[in-house]
Formats: sequence, C-alpha cells, structure tokens
Amino acid sequence: MKITPVKTPLVAKKLFPNYVWDIPTNSKELYLTFDDGPTPEITNWTLDTLKHYNAKATFFCIGANIEKHPDIFNNIIRHGHAIGNHTQHHVKGWKTKTKAYINEVLEAEKQIELHQSTRTYLFRPPYGQIQPKQGKKLMELDYKVIMWDVLSFDWQKDISEADCFNNVISKSKNGSIIVFHDSVKASKNMMYTLPKVLDYFSKAGFKFKALSF
Repeated sequence: MKITPVKTPLVAKKLFPNYVWDIPTNSKELYLTFDDGPTPEITNWTLDTLKHYNAKATFFCIGANIEKHPDIFNNIIRHGHAIGNHTQHHVKGWKTKTKAYINEVLEAEKQIELHQSTRTYLFRPPYGQIQPKQGKKLMELDYKVIMWDVLSFDWQKDISEADCFNNVISKSKNGSIIVFHDSVKASKNMMYTLPKVLDYFSKAGFKFKALSF
C-alpha cells in the first residue's frame, strides 16, 4: 500500500521550497535518477540501457557500495552521468541525530572524491527523510537537496511492472525529476520499466539529462 503519492503534491513543494523537486522548463526534458547503487550487474545494465537511448542520468550512490564496487562506480563516471550523495550507509534522517547524519554524508563524499576530481553538490536523503536542521546544515555546506517530482515505486513488491511503467508515463512532464533504483530490490520492476520509459518519451521528442548545478 502506497502512502507517499506517485506525483509530489504542490503543497509539499511549497512547504520545502529550498529543496529541488523538479527543473522548471518549457523544453521536453526529463531527469532520471537512480538511488542506492552501485550494484553488481544491475548498475551496468542500467548504464548500457541509457547509452542505447543516448540518455544521461544522475546516480545517487551509497558510500559503502562505492567502497565495495569501485569499478562499477567508475563506470558511471566514464559514461558521463552525474553523481549524487546518498549517505554512507543509507540512514534514515528522522531517526538520526543531525551531527551523525552530516557525518554520514561527509563519509560518502570522501568515497566519491576518491574517484573523481571534484566533489558533488547533489544530495538525496534516503527514504526522502530529512529533518529541517539536517537540510539547513547541508545547504550551508553548499549541497543541493534533491527530492523528486515522480516516484516510479520500482522497489515496491506489490506493484506490477505495468503499474510501475504507468506511474512514470502518466505523471511525468517537462522538467520532472523521476526516481528509479539500481538495486536488487527494485531490479525486476526497474529493468522492465526503464527501457519502455526511454522508448516512450524518446518517441515523444524528450531528452534525458543529468542534474547540474
């Protein structure tokens, strides 16, 4: 049962205007994002699929997974995608004290900087959970807190592949930030949905871009 809506309500965006929910544009552009990697086989499959459609995306990586799979992480960079921070151990912001939460982000940042010359300014809170103090502190450190406009719900076991696909194509519009996961848990739905989403929107004249600030 979904509690969080597929499409982020306007009221939520207005309550937290300092977070990034979408990219205002009149152009046919979409921003695919992938959380929780890098993951063996799944991330590389995702990269190959994106390449087939000349699509760029943003990967919000867990620091511990970067440590385990540095070659896969470097492959994301080689393919020209943007990198985002998703904490070191995928912690829940609502259950974590601010100092510990920031340390999680900084620890993941160290892993990212081992593989690319510049830091990332993109951060997505795991589970979408972030306390106001945590968000404020991260913005003081020049991070952009990236939320979303559309959730695919690819990780949810009781959702069908067809419903996952419909979530994306029925709710996305110009400038939508869309959430997928390159994780084992989400792999069945994501690997069914992603090629169909890329095909559907490519035929409609959309371009897929990486986030950049």
